[in-house]
Amino acid sequence: MVMARHWYSSSPVVDGHPLLGEPGFWPAHLADLSEGFPPEAFGSDAGDADAMLGRLQDPSAWPVFTVPLAGDFTIVVHYNSGEECTTTDYFLTHPEWGQDLVLASDDQDRIGPGLCWPELAALREAPEGATGVTDPDARLLLLLPVLGDTAAPDEAVAAVARALTAQGAPEASEPLAGRLLQGHPMWGVEDWWFDTDERSWICAGEHSPRTAPLGDHLSEQQRAALEACLTPS
Repeated sequence: MVMARHWYSSSPVVDGHPLLGEPGFWPAHLADLSEGFPPEAFGSDAGDADAMLGRLQDPSAWPVFTVPLAGDFTIVVHYNSGEECTTTDYFLTHPEWGQDLVLASDDQDRIGPGLCWPELAALREAPEGATGVTDPDARLLLLLPVLGDTAAPDEAVAAVARALTAQGAPEASEPLAGRLLQGHPMWGVEDWWFDTDERSWICAGEHSPRTAPLGDHLSEQQRAALEACLTPS
């Protein structure tokens, strides 16, 4: 079962942001999505990638990353490592809300995908003055595991390839980018459509938290804030 975020307060959570610039981070973070591609495809050494994977899966230090969004929303990325396995949870949070929304989790509940390509593309740019993960390319790659969209356009491959290159991958990273856009192996890619009445993207995937409008239990004001958060101008 996905861990409720408040449970992390008694867990060995550590700031993960310094890891973003260290060798081997991207092939480690995206290991589940990049089967068939060696760390060298990311511009990393295999030894560095293995060492980073060990740090991400360390039971004594669970890295957390924050991706700031418009309207004081944040996507919080939590690694958590028990005795048997490591899982990663992605929460959409707001400081004034008492409940976090789960976008994806690769634990036994298999929750995902949680974002479609139009949303992820819109979230590349951080709000002005924000703190956390603000680099557009790092934001895109960090949130790729949440994505799963059958209609991701050709420009998505180009955008992911540019992000990979900016983070140290060799030029001509389109084959790796295409593989990453095939989705997490737990949920793959799914059909999405925008429900104009509900003002929300809807996903057809049986494991997705988006089969109903996101936050459909929230107030009208909160729903409007969610819409603005995921589709910033």
